[in-house]
Amino acid sequence: MEVHAPSEAGFDRRYLAAINAWANFNVWAGFEVTMAADGDAEIRMNWNDGFAQYSGYLHAGMIAALLDTACGFAAATRVGSVTASHFSMNCLRPAVGDYFVAKGTTVRAGRKQIFARAELLAANQQGDLSLVATGETVLVPVSADAQNR
Repeated sequence: MEVHAPSEAGFDRRYLAAINAWANFNVWAGFEVTMAADGDAEIRMNWNDGFAQYSGYLHAGMIAALLDTACGFAAATRVGSVTASHFSMNCLRPAVGDYFVAKGTTVRAGRKQIFARAELLAANQQGDLSLVATGETVLVPVSADAQNR
């Protein structure tokens, strides 16, 4: 698979994995890009006790970060660089697991707005996945000129 720079065709998995490895927050959180192609993306994160809230569940801030990143990377496979203009999430059950998988998909990619949604799944010791949260993001394309400011 060839790595390519920003274009109307979007980014491939290797390019997004390189961006992920450069993004300090994503590195700190242990995000791993496991899939990114054709408007979809998957981000994996292992459980970390440091990310638990007071009741021992994954903190909503980390849930949001996983959902937002999955949405952004899914959109980036279609249109290249993006940034979020609106984000919302729904926590459906306490997020506890050995690891988490955020699956993002591009719903619609227009010229000025991209709509994406994601699901966050928690995996138990056997690898069985259960849905713990959903999120939706409206993103906007970012031009190369804006990135250099």
